This record gives sequence, structure tokens and C-alpha cells, in this order.
Amino acid sequence: MSRIAYVNGRYLPLRDASVNVEDRGYQFADGVYEVCEVWHGRLVDERRHLDRLDRSLSELSIARPMSRAALALVLREVVRRNGVREGMVYLQVTRGVARRDHPFPPPDTPPSMIVTARRTDRAAQEALARQGVAVITVPENRWPRVDIKSVSLLPNVLAKQQAREAGAREAWFVDPDGYVTEGASTNAWIVTPGGALVTRPADSGILRGITRTVALEVAADLGFTVEERPFTVAEALAADEAFISAATTVVMPVVRIDRRTIGKGTPGPVAQALRLKFHDFSEVV
Repeated sequence: MSRIAYVNGRYLPLRDASVNVEDRGYQFADGVYEVCEVWHGRLVDERRHLDRLDRSLSELSIARPMSRAALALVLREVVRRNGVREGMVYLQVTRGVARRDHPFPPPDTPPSMIVTARRTDRAAQEALARQGVAVITVPENRWPRVDIKSVSLLPNVLAKQQAREAGAREAWFVDPDGYVTEGASTNAWIVTPGGALVTRPADSGILRGITRTVALEVAADLGFTVEERPFTVAEALAADEAFISAATTVVMPVVRIDRRTIGKGTPGPVAQALRLKFHDFSEVV
């Protein structure tokens, strides 16, 4: 089955899908994106993702490409046309096509939008969660507005590659004061020896992850103590558990940080409980 992409009003075979070379997303990384999980053929937390998309567009003064209702229909149609039951749908909006010049183009320039979807191997993800993953730490070198889900991801790409070369799944950025901010494509969490679940507050320095938001709701329902505060690498290394969260991984246990074993070196009960209950609390439509 050939994959289908939506590109500026048209559904096209992926091999034929393209954007103009003067699209500002290509020229300047002048755009934003969202990634939404597809679970049993249904979109997970669509409302929250579209809320965050609206915020990102507003922060960068990019016009919404279509009404919210129309956008939701496009997302579902791309998922349907690709036959995705378990996977993800990717949405990208840029400031549009214009002669290359740093200032914004004329205000009547229409934004560009693409949507793609692909399947993921749910069984492989579950097997990975039973095993746990490794992360490395890297210096924080991104622009301060990481709260905007911008397509400008070069530092994240380099961090991910560094992690892969080290045999790890993820890289955690660490600020100049030694505090973990977030992962290259995930939010970062630990569980202290005292049983407190700790994650950095989303008011600065990190993206307000949708999966992070739902995981906090699950944690509250299960009665876990939650502390939204920064934590150091040293505290993470001494933690009973660590894990990451994102739409592409849900809740994924971390068993090694910088090649050092965390806790017992196996996925811990807190991460496992949050993963098990996650879809009971997410909005599946």
C-alpha cells in the first residue's frame, strides 16, 4: 500500500509529495509541527495537540491554514488513507512560499501545510518498554523558546545522533547549572528514593508535552507524590527510576543514564503503572 501525504490541499502518493524550494520551512525553519499518536485507528489527545498547535502558530505570528474542524478532518483522512491502526500522524505548518528574505513575507502569503502518517510496531514498542532504554546527557545548546514546537530542530538532531552512536535511545539536555531540561524528543522524569515523581515544570526551559500532561493526570489518580521542579544529573543517577514521555513512546522506562545503571536496572513500578493506565486518561477520538 503506497503511503499518502496531504500537501496544501491535495492528497498525493508520498513519492510525488513535495513543497516549493522557497517554502520558508525549508529556507528558514520558519514553521511549527505536531505529532499525534494513532491508537487502534483513533487519534490520541487531538484536542490538546491542536490547542498547542494554535499556541505555537500564535507565538510565531503564523496564520492557521484552515479551520480547526477542517484540520481535524484532514488528520483523520490521512490516517484513513494510509490504513494506520497503530502509529503516528505528523502535521507541519510553515509561513508559506515567498522570495527568500529574512523578514516576514506579505501578510496575504498563505501558510503551507503537510500531513503524513505512518505505522509503528506496537509489539516492538512494548518489548522495548519491558526492557527499558538508555539515555545520555548533553549540554543544553538550544534557543530559549523551546516551549514553541518549532521545526528548527538541529540541536535535537545532533543530540539524537550522539545518543545513537553511544548505543542509547535518547539524549537529555543539561543546563549550565547541571539541571536536566528535557530530552531531544521527550520529556524527562525521575522517581526519587523517597518515592516522589519529579519532572521539570513546563513554565520555562521545556516543551509542555501532551503525553507529559496526561501522565501527570494518571500519577495524580494513582496517588503518586508529584514534584514539578528541576532535578540534577546527580539526582537522576541516584534515582530509583527514570523514564521519558512523548507521543511516539508514551511512557518509556529508562534503565541507564550515561552508562550508569538506574535503580535495579529494570523498568520500575511507577513507570510501568503510568504506561499501563495512560490510554485510560488520554482523549481518544
